[in-house]
Amino acid sequence: MDAAQFRSDFPEFADTTRYPDSLVTLWLTVAASLVNADRWGELTNIGLELVTAHHLVLAARDQQAADGGGLPGQSSGPQSSKSIDKVSVSYDTGATTVADAGFWNMTSYGVRFMGLTRLMGAGGMQL
Repeated sequence: MDAAQFRSDFPEFADTTRYPDSLVTLWLTVAASLVNADRWGELTNIGLELVTAHHLVLAARDQQAADGGGLPGQSSGPQSSKSIDKVSVSYDTGATTVADAGFWNMTSYGVRFMGLTRLMGAGGMQL
């Protein structure tokens, strides 16, 4: 797995200015320590890519905060409601998060990764 293959599979990260190859490679390296190829088998690359995408989104959020004069690295969970003047909206965050997945719930890539992670090594199923 390399940055070129990652960008081919996840074209939303094609912007090499926002997501430089060095950053993609960094997170692919971290992902290799988190995704057990013996358990993931032919899905190993998607596991590596989902971990990498998750971390790239978090890094982009931090960069956006820093660019706007804010503090990068501040953590927040999924937003469940928002109000502007007299209008408000709320969402069922439980429908799009994985129980006990912690920080992986901070991006859709992390949610997908955790969903697949919980299937890996689950053993045989009996119906």
